[in-house]
Order: sequence, then structure tokens, then C-alpha cells
Amino acid sequence: MREMVQETRLHPSDLIYPLFLHEGVNNEQPISSLPGVSRLSPDLALEKAKEARDLGIPALLLFGIVPDEIKDGEGSIAFDPNNIVCEGIRQIKQACPEIGLIADLCFCEYTDHGHCGPLTSCGNGAGLNVDNEQTCDALGRQAVVLAEAGADVIAPSGMMDGMVTAIRDALDEAGFNHTPVMSYAAKFASSFYGPFREAAGCALGAYADAPKDRKGYQMNSANAKEALREVEADIAQGADMLIVKPGMPYLDILRQTVDLSDMPVFSYHVSGEYAMLKAAAAKGWLDYQECLLESLLAFKRAGASGIITYGALDAASAL
Repeated sequence: MREMVQETRLHPSDLIYPLFLHEGVNNEQPISSLPGVSRLSPDLALEKAKEARDLGIPALLLFGIVPDEIKDGEGSIAFDPNNIVCEGIRQIKQACPEIGLIADLCFCEYTDHGHCGPLTSCGNGAGLNVDNEQTCDALGRQAVVLAEAGADVIAPSGMMDGMVTAIRDALDEAGFNHTPVMSYAAKFASSFYGPFREAAGCALGAYADAPKDRKGYQMNSANAKEALREVEADIAQGADMLIVKPGMPYLDILRQTVDLSDMPVFSYHVSGEYAMLKAAAAKGWLDYQECLLESLLAFKRAGASGIITYGALDAASAL
């Protein structure tokens, strides 16, 4: 009877699996703060892609990791058609074409200061912050590079004002009018991103006069109405899908975003949420699998079309 009247169900097709790509061959670097997750060279990422495909996971979300010595203030390696993400896309597409590839679009992994775009002076002695307009132009360029490599979906995560318009225009002008934009429409300046900073190598602090956080462009955790205005702006600019990030602490934002539009809305079960489950399970304080599935079910119950989670392989295997 309980099974018969269950209102919400979770399926592997609801899941998106993030992958961190870095250079080399047969090169795996476990990420200490994300147990079970590693930086992978393209050949190893390809094996993970096949595993995800065989489990019924429809898509991967790709991040690129580059050595510090090739980073600069503009993140210019992002424009290289042979960068690590482009190479990973090509290899996975050739050997595992059945799985969708979503390319995260941002500069924090590629800049030497770790911010999500090139910096400019704020004036009046206020130091530096991200140049919104210059970043939007650069995001358009990077989007085209990723689409040319074969990315199925472009997912801008920098929370720049006007970024969706810039990306949509750049893709259309380059002939990629059918490539959808999956916008991080409501991304909060959260403390739950900590393990991701280690994984992606995008810690802040290299520039003494630059902010030590991303509160200049990511959202205030206290603001719900502002989040919905951000969502509405991205819809008006031509976004095809929306992401609310982080996950469980922002289920109210997810539900309101779902109610606002009939557009597909995804939730990001972020690194800190995943790491907490792993750490507590390692202490014997909770059952990792059961708590992971319960967490993911909560996103579906709140209305999510799908969930980005580092536990995608674990959840799909259990399901």
C-alpha cells in the first residue's frame, strides 16, 4: 500500500554527474574533501562516462582543472580549443556518444585570482572586483569554443548580470542556435561550496586587493525575492533550463522557481552537502546510501526536473 500511493519517485534519469577533468593519461587524483570523487584525465573520465551511461544517467557536467602556471588574470586558457574540457568533450563524444555533455561555463578554474571573470578597479580606493561586462563578452567567446568542441549544453555559473544574453547571442552568431543554455539562475554565496574549491583549484586570496569571497556577484543567502528576480531575468534573456544552487538549504527557492515558470529547473546537491554525508557515514553516525537517496528525493518532491550530484553513481546503482 505504501508503494502504491507513493507520490514522488527517483530514477537514474533524474541525475547529472559532475566530472573534474585534468591533464595526463591514466591520471587520477583523489579529492580528499570529496571521498569517492577524483580529478580524472580524459581517458579515465571516459570510463566514468560509460559507467554513468550504463546506469541510466543521461548527462555529465564537466569542469576543467589546469595547472597554476598557465593561469592568468583573464583565464585565457578557456579560449583555447585544445584546453582540457574541449579535449575531454571530444574523447567522450567519440567513444560514448549516448551520454549528454553539459559544459560548466565560468572562469574561476582558469584565473590566477580564482574569481569568475577578469578584475577591474572599483574606484575610490575600494580595490578590485569582477568586471561584469568584460566577463559577459568573455563568456560568449568561451561558450562558442565549448560548443565547437561538441558540448550539448552550456551552463554558465558565474552569476554575471546579462550573461545569458551574451552567451545566447554568441552561440547564435556562430551557428549554434540549437545549443541550449542551462543557467545557474539562482546561485548563492554559500559556505557549502568548500570542497569544490579544493577540487577545482579556485581558491581566492592570490590578489591582496581583490575580495576574499564572491559576494559581489553571487547572491545573499537571506534573499528569496531577489533570487526570483534573477530567475526571471535569465528566462527573459533566453535561458532554456535553470539551476538553483546549493540544494537542500534552498529548497524554498527551488519550489518558488518551479512555481514561477514551466521551464525545467535543476537543483545542485553541492560539494559540502555530499561531503557532510560521507563524513558522517565514515563516523558511523548515519547510513550514507539511505540519506543520499532521501536527500535527492527531497529535490524531486520540491519540483526539480533533475539533480546534479557527486553521488549520482552511488544513487543510480542503489536505484
